[in-house]
Amino acid sequence: MTSHRDFSTLESAADPGPPLTLAVVCAAQKEVLLAVDAACKRGWCNAILIGDPAEIEAETKAAGLTLNRDQILPARSEEEAARCAAGLLKNGSAQIAMKGLIHTNVLLKALLDTKAGLRQPGVRVSHVFLADIPAYPKLLAITDAAVNIAPDLGAKAAILQNAIDFMISIGIRRPKVAVLSAVETVNPLIASSLDAAALSIMARRGQIHGGIVDGPLAFDNAISLKAAGMKGIVSSVSGDADILLVPDLVSGNILAKNLEYLADATIAGLVLGLIAPVVLPSRADPVDARLAGLALARLSITAKARKQPGKGATSVRPSQPSRSSPQPEALCCPPDAGEPAPPNPSTGDSHVEI
Repeated sequence: MTSHRDFSTLESAADPGPPLTLAVVCAAQKEVLLAVDAACKRGWCNAILIGDPAEIEAETKAAGLTLNRDQILPARSEEEAARCAAGLLKNGSAQIAMKGLIHTNVLLKALLDTKAGLRQPGVRVSHVFLADIPAYPKLLAITDAAVNIAPDLGAKAAILQNAIDFMISIGIRRPKVAVLSAVETVNPLIASSLDAAALSIMARRGQIHGGIVDGPLAFDNAISLKAAGMKGIVSSVSGDADILLVPDLVSGNILAKNLEYLADATIAGLVLGLIAPVVLPSRADPVDARLAGLALARLSITAKARKQPGKGATSVRPSQPSRSSPQPEALCCPPDAGEPAPPNPSTGDSHVEI
């Protein structure tokens, strides 16, 4: 089993293979351009820089980089840039998209639009943060902290399957999942504890594939074997979790940002479930986090290529990953504030600015 202690080992694993084409949406930001330049020099990608040409050229100069003007695809607004990226992914001109200096809701609105053709039938779109934490012995995934706002049980099962498949794609063959709640025992008054128990049973019965799932677990019991032992918890996941499934977007986003700013973690974000991976950093993220996100995208594409029909590999994704407690995406994911009507159930993923 591959073990990635930190992002440096993961990035090394992403080095083999030919360069991929990367669509950078609203590329006029110094940190974005530095990360893209580093990725290109490692042979990971060739970049298409979408946005205002004058602004991109100015930021390139400020970063001390040399620009090939043929790389620029002009766009007059965030909305136009996002639509351009969606088109490049759809027609195969790009294999990865990366968020630059653009609002997350604008980017995701374009990518999730059914007219863009990037959605996969039967697959829920979700987000995963992968954290390189000095105090933890391996990389730790947190999901979902950016796309699904208030998932029910069925949505959580789909989000969890995405995360398990993702961790397998980067080399973790049987990831351990801690389904988080405020407590480690089932309490009917705490909905997240009920969901956690149900997800654990679903995994044991094969409704969720590829991982070892346990819950409910509080955060301390999930990441500390000592804490679990002091509370008398016997779990194959405690102290060794690869994935933390959070109760909702708010708790996940707070957890990820706490790790980043108080525990010196480097965090890379990726949107899962579309036909191509989307690197989704915060606009305040450093270059290292953006570069790590590109490494994750490369590894996920390499793994997907190995699973293509005719190559002898089969996907671990079940045909119906969430058979319990069905709920339309439009109800699970409230629309953005100010919109006059709920989203179409077929495109109901909602999202917030990260």
